[in-house]
Amino acid sequence: MKNLATTFKREIADLYPAYFALVMSTGIISIGTHFMEYEWISKVLLYLNSLFFVGLILFLTIRILFFFTHFVLDFANHRKSAGFLTLIAGTCVLGTQFVLVDQNLDIARILYFLGFFLWVFLLYFFFVMITIRNNKPPIEQGLDGTWLLMVVATQSLSILGILVQDTIPVPKELFLFFNLTLFLLGCLLYIIIITLIFYRLAFFKLPPRDFAPPYWINMGAVAITTLAGSVLLSAGGKWDFLESLSPFITGFTLMFWSIGTWWIPLIILLGFWRHGIKKVPLEYHPQYWGMVFPLGMYAACTYTMDEVMNLNFLYPLAHSFLLIALLVWTICVFGWVRRLYLIYWK
Repeated sequence: MKNLATTFKREIADLYPAYFALVMSTGIISIGTHFMEYEWISKVLLYLNSLFFVGLILFLTIRILFFFTHFVLDFANHRKSAGFLTLIAGTCVLGTQFVLVDQNLDIARILYFLGFFLWVFLLYFFFVMITIRNNKPPIEQGLDGTWLLMVVATQSLSILGILVQDTIPVPKELFLFFNLTLFLLGCLLYIIIITLIFYRLAFFKLPPRDFAPPYWINMGAVAITTLAGSVLLSAGGKWDFLESLSPFITGFTLMFWSIGTWWIPLIILLGFWRHGIKKVPLEYHPQYWGMVFPLGMYAACTYTMDEVMNLNFLYPLAHSFLLIALLVWTICVFGWVRRLYLIYWK
């Protein structure tokens, strides 16, 4: 058996900045299974995700207190720093779980305020950091799909805000307006960032190892935008102004769902190029949670959009993607447990 204390210290010091994607992935699959009435799976994943969240908060706190230099270096890194935004999205997705799966608005409200604080602090700090930094990397070295976590974080806060609106001591119209602006901000951020990513993919050399699972967020960001738009539409009856915007929100929501659907075959083909042709080995890395989340989110957003817009023909697609997401989540959990075994015991 290895020296557990030394190994644990090394793992904490090098903790992957985007590890809260584990919470995001587990949470959205729990929500998806709730939508499709696999209630026992949904409940188990809620309790499991709560443990993941508390554990990662503890590990992050230890890292900040005892390995602050490592933390700062990651935060100052153009490519790595966006990963910390998973903390916002993970917090809000877990809060959404508590609303939908457990109907626990008290915990959800606490997580909403925590998510809001983290959104204000981390998002603005990230923008300031990348703006004032003197030694900036070229776009092909500093930009990847993790930058779209700005969109995911913003839309996840909007979704949770709408779900807990009745428990927030703010005038309803003002709070709905705030969440509407968050939705629109997320839409614009996606358009800006995906343009840069598309430019990077099309005009710069892309080594196979660089096309990592975070590029699935190209699709996941529009999937959560679709979910945010659908949740906004469902709240339209609570405010006449929001109801008057229903056609606009409907069109925007459907547009973003279409973009997400378009991305799926392309990402699969590039994944085949990476692993099948270029022979990059398939081995567990925390990045793979960035693939699970978009799959689960696509299932959840497709189901919700189908319900809200009364389309009544997208349920089979949503159900199929949920099963795929659940399978990939299970494989990732197995890989994660295997890695822990190899690190600590073998």
